[in-house]
Amino acid sequence: MDLAMKHSGERGWARWVALALWIGMAAGVGAADWPMFRGGPSLTGVAAPGVGLGTDLVRLWEVKAGGAIKSSPAVVGGKVYIGSDDQKLHVLNLETGAEEWSFKTEGSVESSPLVLEGKVYFGSEDSWFYAVDIASRKLAWKYATGDKILGGPNWVKSPKGDATWVLVGSYDFKLHCLEASTGKSNWVYESGNYINGTPAVADGRTVFGGCDALIHVISLADGTKVKEFEAGAYIAGSAALAGGRAYVGHYENEFLCFDLEKGTNVWRYHDRAFPYFSSPAVTDRWVVFGGRDKRLHCVRRDDGSPVWMFATQGKVDSSPVVVGDKVVVGSDDGSLYVVGLENGKPLWTYEVGRPVSSSPAVVDGRIVVGGEDGRVYCFGPKPNGTKP
Repeated sequence: MDLAMKHSGERGWARWVALALWIGMAAGVGAADWPMFRGGPSLTGVAAPGVGLGTDLVRLWEVKAGGAIKSSPAVVGGKVYIGSDDQKLHVLNLETGAEEWSFKTEGSVESSPLVLEGKVYFGSEDSWFYAVDIASRKLAWKYATGDKILGGPNWVKSPKGDATWVLVGSYDFKLHCLEASTGKSNWVYESGNYINGTPAVADGRTVFGGCDALIHVISLADGTKVKEFEAGAYIAGSAALAGGRAYVGHYENEFLCFDLEKGTNVWRYHDRAFPYFSSPAVTDRWVVFGGRDKRLHCVRRDDGSPVWMFATQGKVDSSPVVVGDKVVVGSDDGSLYVVGLENGKPLWTYEVGRPVSSSPAVVDGRIVVGGEDGRVYCFGPKPNGTKP
């Protein structure tokens, strides 16, 4: 099959992605939910239209787990799903923070969960990928990879539209594509080093970087390579996909934009000599990402020129979320921040006291995020009749 025919088929497969989103909502994932890392398959980190966020926020609740939390939460149907170094996936009530149930693995759970079609999917440092039935709270299936899993899973409908597939990368150097219902392997793609992030999905392709310093563009239909890009250094975060382009930072102090169709590097952003571990939020105009230079950066999406920088007191490995005209992000200085999208001006801050490398989820005017102090936090408008 030549590339022109292949890409035509992939563009047609985008229709299945739209169908998949509808099926996801029909299965209990609402448009305002946050069912996975970065909110949706393209990993753009932008809240659904109509989801608002004020600046008169208070801590609604906090819940202590048994270990540090680096996992980023999924929030679906009034439940919060998040992993912890205590080797568990925790499921909390969004309204109260009360733990409803948990699922134990044999390793730390840094992987961010995916909630889809009645199951929650996540990886563990024990090298297993888990699918847990939400209704019964029991294991549906598990799949062994060859090494630990730190990144979160993604999903797509099969080419025929009759099945759901889940994707997950592992430190075994491989990207695994599995049947969501059974855990049966559809295909495996082997890269040249560890896969640390979540694979992004759009237009019939999945895109991910790894410690082999390459951006891999893979056909979702059969797991074959479409393209690869030299990034120049290893990639710890996840790429975001928008408008046929991939946006990602790497360890040698650059943030990059690639054109997936042309196979070219569109622009490079370089500020100070610090790596980028944060995954970007991508809007129609801006790209926002954190750096280990202790700053949150905003650049123009079309050419990578700087718009603003917001300084914190610690590295910013947390991946920012855009909610309307605001940006929410954590920092290793122990604080959670809300800043203005247009100018980077601080609007609200809460000091947790320990690093916040977890990436926030924003649902129904509330922020949910984990801390390395082992707590899950929920912030939102002050309930009526309560004291500040």
